[in-house]
Amino acid sequence: MKPKYNRENYRNAEPTALKDAINQMYDTYNLKRKVDEGTIITYWEKIMGTPVAKRTTNLFFRDKRLIVELSSAPLKQELTLSKPKILELFAKEVGVGIVEEVVFL
Repeated sequence: MKPKYNRENYRNAEPTALKDAINQMYDTYNLKRKVDEGTIITYWEKIMGTPVAKRTTNLFFRDKRLIVELSSAPLKQELTLSKPKILELFAKEVGVGIVEEVVFL
């Protein structure tokens, strides 16, 4: 029977930088995507600006799609027309591949 944990990944004899240890933990527990999604939600106001953030009622992820609920119909129309620019801003802030599509409700 194969052991549950690989001995070489379980404990490292050499000192490891904290950044490397955290990245290894993200990879082991598949947390990288959740952390990146949380980063986008946290920096929503910084990325999109205060006027957009004030009119955002809900913000969540579902299958690499960012779902944004807005309280303003004209703002929704304007943001729908500028989806490529918004995806570019997210890619610059967090990285490519985290958000594949933005849906405005």
